[in-house]
Amino acid sequence: MTDTNENSGCLSALFPFLKRSKKEAAISKDETASKELPYRLRDDFLSPVEFSFYKVLSSVVGAQLIIQSKVRLADIFFVSRPNENRSFLSKIAQKHLDFLVCDPATMQPLFGIELDDSSHKRNDRQERDEFVEEVFQVARLPLVRFPAQREYNSREIAAQIAPFLKDKIGVSASPTPQPQANKPVSAVPICSKCGIPMLLRTVSQGEHKGKQFYGCQNYPRCRVMLPYLA
Repeated sequence: MTDTNENSGCLSALFPFLKRSKKEAAISKDETASKELPYRLRDDFLSPVEFSFYKVLSSVVGAQLIIQSKVRLADIFFVSRPNENRSFLSKIAQKHLDFLVCDPATMQPLFGIELDDSSHKRNDRQERDEFVEEVFQVARLPLVRFPAQREYNSREIAAQIAPFLKDKIGVSASPTPQPQANKPVSAVPICSKCGIPMLLRTVSQGEHKGKQFYGCQNYPRCRVMLPYLA
């Protein structure tokens, strides 16, 4: 019968790293923990072309609108019926929008902006652009495209975004739908944005406390509401 210590000795001879003591392992772990994390601040958060466009766009909208850059599509949109459409989240998780313009009073997105450089002529980029266009279209959020260039004309930018700023502030990309006429009171309405049955909710506080209304199951990502007609 072979002794246990003898087995351990044989293994140590074949695999020297097994000889490390618990103390040595602890020291190694401490060294790893104390090592400085390898993260640094990027100097090219916006490319020269993007920064040039940002400055002109800022001069056009002034303090009336909020401009955000490098926004993930997954931070703008959500997937309706997530259990049925799980694969669709990954399609927007790693895609970014160049600029997102929002209402400063509500931070509601008003429209997106993409700058198209020469890379957008590639087949893979065109497929990506077509998909992004479809996402914005189905979510009813306008998307404006500008060719990437060294200098931009403020008048041209103002003219192109003007249709989406009729009231400048408080423009809603997805207005709350009105209840349909002659609709049976007992029928549960379908959310016009998500296509799923809405839930009957009750206001829990405020001047409308106790009042009932229909709200989307995807609240707060979807804020579509309809009045409850008892």
